[in-house]
Amino acid sequence: MRKIAVINQKGGSGKTTTVVNTGAALARYGKQVLLVDLDPQAHTTIHLGYNPPELNKSVYDILVNETSADEVLLKTQRKNLSLLPAKIELASAEIELVNTIGREIILRDALKKIEDRFDYVLIDCPPSLGLLTLNALTSAREVFIPIQAEFFALEGLTKLLQTVRIVSERINPGTRIAGVILTMFDQRKNICKEVAEKVEMHFRNKLFRTRIRENVKLAEAPSFGQTIFEFSSSAHGAEDYLRLAREIIRGEKNEEKRTRTGPSKLDKVNRQREASKGKGNKKIRSKR
Repeated sequence: MRKIAVINQKGGSGKTTTVVNTGAALARYGKQVLLVDLDPQAHTTIHLGYNPPELNKSVYDILVNETSADEVLLKTQRKNLSLLPAKIELASAEIELVNTIGREIILRDALKKIEDRFDYVLIDCPPSLGLLTLNALTSAREVFIPIQAEFFALEGLTKLLQTVRIVSERINPGTRIAGVILTMFDQRKNICKEVAEKVEMHFRNKLFRTRIRENVKLAEAPSFGQTIFEFSSSAHGAEDYLRLAREIIRGEKNEEKRTRTGPSKLDKVNRQREASKGKGNKKIRSKR
């Protein structure tokens, strides 16, 4: 299972839009997907058509009240797509957990009990680098950074990269920046092209080839509690997120292929050595 934290402490980067629609796209390709809303604003929860005040339990209960993830889990109306929702109470979680031992790994331990049911977990992080984001980073192996194609795109990313590095070194070895997604991209604007060049120069092969184009339908879909595929399946936003999902899945298959190729080549060499040894022994016995 791939656990991915989607982070950018800069607001308006398309973080929640990316979590919801990438998750929905992966689900359309037959993947079992869990979305975790760690943002007290509960935008992912609202985007999927839920009214947070009407929910009985949320991620807050997992973190503060030791409620099991099973009790909080919602199976959405979308096939293969589930949700751990958020409520405004989540904003007080950092204060309430200040004296709790192991407070930075509570989410990780909760997800372990249900992770075998899902192919992907996408975590929508708050626009800050506090305890909630730390829980996401200790739970995930991969970090995706959505970056809006604008002048201040790379502003403040230094602190985020430093936080990921510290978590990887001290708490969750292997956590890494696995992908950067350019959002609100307009090929006609010079500033977008310049930002794309800068991001590619900075992150190199971690930048996804898919650009999420600026699209009114993407902005309108959340107010109807729908993903882009329900709201306007023919929109550029739907095309782009399906393309991004394919790119994510393709990266997974390439990784599996590399993992399988190494041992298979080594096994072939070992078999050849064993065969040559066998032939040598036969020659010795025949001489005797």
